[in-house]
Amino acid sequence: MTRYILIADSGSTKTDWILTSQDNGILQVNTTGINPVRDSQDAILRVLTEELLPRIPHPHQVAQAHFYGAGCIQPFCQAVSQSLSNILPRTEIHVGSDLLGAARALCGNEPGIACILGTGSNSCLYDGKEITLNTPPLGYILGDEGSGAVLGRTLVGNLLKGMLPQSLLREFLDNFHLTQQDIISRVYRSPMPNRFLASLVPFIDSHRHHDGIHQMLVEQFRLFFSRNIKAYAHPEMHVNFVGSIAYVFTEELTESAHIEGFEIGKIIQRPIMELTDFHKKRLKLS
Repeated sequence: MTRYILIADSGSTKTDWILTSQDNGILQVNTTGINPVRDSQDAILRVLTEELLPRIPHPHQVAQAHFYGAGCIQPFCQAVSQSLSNILPRTEIHVGSDLLGAARALCGNEPGIACILGTGSNSCLYDGKEITLNTPPLGYILGDEGSGAVLGRTLVGNLLKGMLPQSLLREFLDNFHLTQQDIISRVYRSPMPNRFLASLVPFIDSHRHHDGIHQMLVEQFRLFFSRNIKAYAHPEMHVNFVGSIAYVFTEELTESAHIEGFEIGKIIQRPIMELTDFHKKRLKLS
């Protein structure tokens, strides 16, 4: 009987799933995002039951399920583990953080420095099996240097404080159909302001060669290295990245790394395919 592996990479809005085996091809499925810090166990189980299970052939043949996601830390990850066990009672279940998933996707079984640079940011020192050291990201108010939320926050602040040309401010407000009052309301009075701020990144991307925007990007990425990566005291190691911000701004990230004395290794936008390869190799060896 064929043994299948189910792998998931989950953010707060979307989960990428892959069902694969050593012999057969890959089935890819997308569902609503799962974050156990935010979602109740009933809500998690509903996503799995209604969106995932009907789309998986031969669920009784799933030997292992590996779920990596935002918020999947103790004790919250137990809700994901129990929900998966409910729909896959014969399956060996493993639940880990999105940071562990990034490390395994980027470094495999080798030691390295692995980072997430998306809406938020995070990083770790990885020994080839587990995370051994993590600089706390602290969120977009106290930390998350280089993240989409912090880039958006810095852009808005620079525009409204006159640190960038007025023509750029007018273009920005027209592009997003915003006023200064709208921005203040979205940041201070609406839920999830980090997502709103990160949604402004396309404007940064389209103006990345403007001197002021370029300088902002380099400064923020330098802060990511100086406030997070230097703590690992391994300047000889390449720094590897998962996430849309790292993927889009590879040029500026590389420039910043060199200034701070680091070399960039692998950059991938989403880790799901690399995680699939990682677990297929481990299943073959087991």
